[in-house]
Amino acid sequence: MYRLPSFPECWANQLDMRALSAALATIQERLNQVALETEVAPPAHQVFQAFARTDPDTVRCVLVGQDPYHGQGQAMGLSFSVPPGQAIPPSLKNLFHERTSDLGLIAGASGDLTAWADAGVLLLNRVLTVRLGMAGSHRSLGWEALTDAVIETLSARQAHCVFVLWGKDAQALRPLIRDHHTCLSGVHPSPLSAYRGFFGSRPFSRVNAALIAHGQEPLSWTLPGDHRLNSEGHTPQLF
Repeated sequence: MYRLPSFPECWANQLDMRALSAALATIQERLNQVALETEVAPPAHQVFQAFARTDPDTVRCVLVGQDPYHGQGQAMGLSFSVPPGQAIPPSLKNLFHERTSDLGLIAGASGDLTAWADAGVLLLNRVLTVRLGMAGSHRSLGWEALTDAVIETLSARQAHCVFVLWGKDAQALRPLIRDHHTCLSGVHPSPLSAYRGFFGSRPFSRVNAALIAHGQEPLSWTLPGDHRLNSEGHTPQLF
């Protein structure tokens, strides 16, 4: 049995859960069938981790991914993030590479992005589960009804938020986002597309510039174990 946890109350209070309860019930039924045949990622208790870590009132930026990592032990309910001790996947390596180019921050050994979630970055995948070893396998499960509702709700209730839409799956959300928000669209950091415009796009400083322009505090984008380059290109400072 793969049993979804309760949806975090702070988010449930903002969404029309009467409309979404039927969709979640259908997803649960389908997950039960899938789990009879293969493993599902992330672990059931982490499926709603993005919502558990980031209260809707604190969201300043939304990083939209496609679906969870499909390797054993990689997915943890936060888009692009992997648990401590897991090897850093190629897309996250590219993301860290661009962060170094943009902000001078060099990542440590961990790909755990929980600190970003705690700072107000909603790390949201468009689809919240996947079969192990089968990328994109749960696109037909019905998760889009929930994640679309989350984007619509944030768009309607927030005075200003920066939505980062990497790849076609994420960019499909653009019509749901009102014009008073900032949308940064571009190619996905996957090795298949990163060289077609992700590298050199400076998304982290652009997010901060948009936040500052709307009277909001910028994000530090630091993670435990990071180093910062100094003017000589060395890495003397450890976070």
